[in-house]
Amino acid sequence: MTTDIKKQQTTINPPSNGGTEKKLTYKVDLKKRFKASKYLLILFLPCLIFYIVFKYLPMWGIVISFFDYNSYVGLAGSEFVGLDHFRQFFSSPEAVRTIKNTVVLGLQQLIFGFPVPIIFALLLNEVTGLRKKKLVQTISYMPHFLSMVVVCGMLYTLLSPVGGVVNNIIQMFGGETINFLAEEKYFRLIYVVSGIWQEMGWGAIIYMAALAGIDSSLYEAAAMDGASRFKQITQITLPSLAPTIITMLLLRVGSVLSVGLEKALLLQKPVTFAVSDVIDTYVYRQGMVSGNLSYATAVGLFNSVVCLILLFAANAIAKRFSESNLF
Repeated sequence: MTTDIKKQQTTINPPSNGGTEKKLTYKVDLKKRFKASKYLLILFLPCLIFYIVFKYLPMWGIVISFFDYNSYVGLAGSEFVGLDHFRQFFSSPEAVRTIKNTVVLGLQQLIFGFPVPIIFALLLNEVTGLRKKKLVQTISYMPHFLSMVVVCGMLYTLLSPVGGVVNNIIQMFGGETINFLAEEKYFRLIYVVSGIWQEMGWGAIIYMAALAGIDSSLYEAAAMDGASRFKQITQITLPSLAPTIITMLLLRVGSVLSVGLEKALLLQKPVTFAVSDVIDTYVYRQGMVSGNLSYATAVGLFNSVVCLILLFAANAIAKRFSESNLF
């Protein structure tokens, strides 16, 4: 009887040596994996340093959003005000306008801009000539490397009411010139379309890489079964791209409120302020122009927290309905 009890206890509570062996094995495996991937880790090191220095270390500055920060006396001599700056923002008339403009622009960029690189990658994948494909791909992602100042300067030149290419074409067909950049109804269209043009080719690169990893034998088997090219795309290509598409979509949802400062600031005019003033431009105006650093930090922190919540929510939905998620 006593022997049976001891055996049961041994079964329920195994000796601690097993746990030690597992830990040692895990350490050995980790060491082997680190040694096998040391060159990849060295390549990743500059990226890690960049994010630590320029992304994570500056995050300590968000604490000034809870203080009435004075740069002359520093944080230690500044008065703690809690959530006063957040209350000030939500009670201000600019809050509704900036949040609305940011959400609308972000959703338009997501709805109209996200599918374009996927469609472009699918079309480019159908090009048979390797030289033609490389030429088209190179030309398409070159705008990504243009400075935002250059892009906005091109928009001003193309859409100018005096000598602009677009207005010249309108006049050729008997129409009247339009000052596109000085009318509210055209601002969002120009913003979204120019963004699609600039990022379409660059965004398609990751989908082209995913397309290159699809087993060609699947297409051969489908062709033997009589499947058309469109059927192959819908039944083989798109399901194979689904994990990549979901991952990129989650990342885009997480940054839907980060519509960008430079472009909105360069394109906006006083007459389009009602639709062009977004959270980023409002933060810039309050922090850099007016010097309200604590207030601007509070508004920026609010924007970042909302983006983080959206990311977690989108990831939870993706985890529930598919196998692809970020974490």
